[in-house]
Amino acid sequence: MVRKKILLGHSPDADDAFMFYGITSGKINSSKFDFEHVIKDIQTLNKMAINKELDTTAVSANAYLKIQNDFRIMDCGASMGDNYGPIVVGKKKIDINRNTKIGIPGKLTSAFLLLRLYCNEADFIELDFDDIIPAIENDDVDAGLIIHEGQITYKDLGYEILLDLPKLWSVQCKYPIPLGLNVIKRDFNEIEQNEISQLIKSSINFALANIDEALDYSMKFGRGVKLEVAREFVLMYVNNDTVNINTRGIHGLNFFYSKAKQEGLIDSLPKLDIIKTK
Repeated sequence: MVRKKILLGHSPDADDAFMFYGITSGKINSSKFDFEHVIKDIQTLNKMAINKELDTTAVSANAYLKIQNDFRIMDCGASMGDNYGPIVVGKKKIDINRNTKIGIPGKLTSAFLLLRLYCNEADFIELDFDDIIPAIENDDVDAGLIIHEGQITYKDLGYEILLDLPKLWSVQCKYPIPLGLNVIKRDFNEIEQNEISQLIKSSINFALANIDEALDYSMKFGRGVKLEVAREFVLMYVNNDTVNINTRGIHGLNFFYSKAKQEGLIDSLPKLDIIKTK
């Protein structure tokens, strides 16, 4: 049997590396599919998904609005912020106004849509994620929208939180913040969609059952952070909600999109077409 090549997109971050360790290591494999990993920052993956350049990929929940006709959501692989998530930080406390320059990791990211729910007046500057901290340091921006490990390490840099977005969210919603989703092209038939989704879920379960082994691999994607920081960050975003988006994640998604529509940030609510695996 000729195996079908699957272009699998994910970010160069420790949590994604951890999730896909089972597939990367060959511990989780298939007689039908060969996975070719496409490792790019989340904004690039969002754009590649819009252009239908990937078969299955991590995307921002925000970007799903633009790809819902071409991709379905998997019930596994989601990144949910449960009382944690993106924050806006700066060197000192300031009042944010329309002239405040805030570095953001891309306008298609969920972090940016989340920011706009609570702060829609600022000068938003799109930067590569890895350039946001240097831009703050060099005073090229007044503040930065921080995702990934920076949510844990910002204090070590002497930064102050200017907007605690997870705290603002928790006042209005008891469900986790939907940040990332795993999606698959509708071009695959339903059996293939389910089989590929199940392989990814198996990879996530393998990592959670072999944390030290998977973490040792994912450390190379941790931007030089210490092991304990990498462990904390990875297990923040790879957990039971990642294995199965279930009702908590779905309620979070519905609230996210409904509030964005209410605020006039999106035109219409998407249909949450979710593949359900065992």
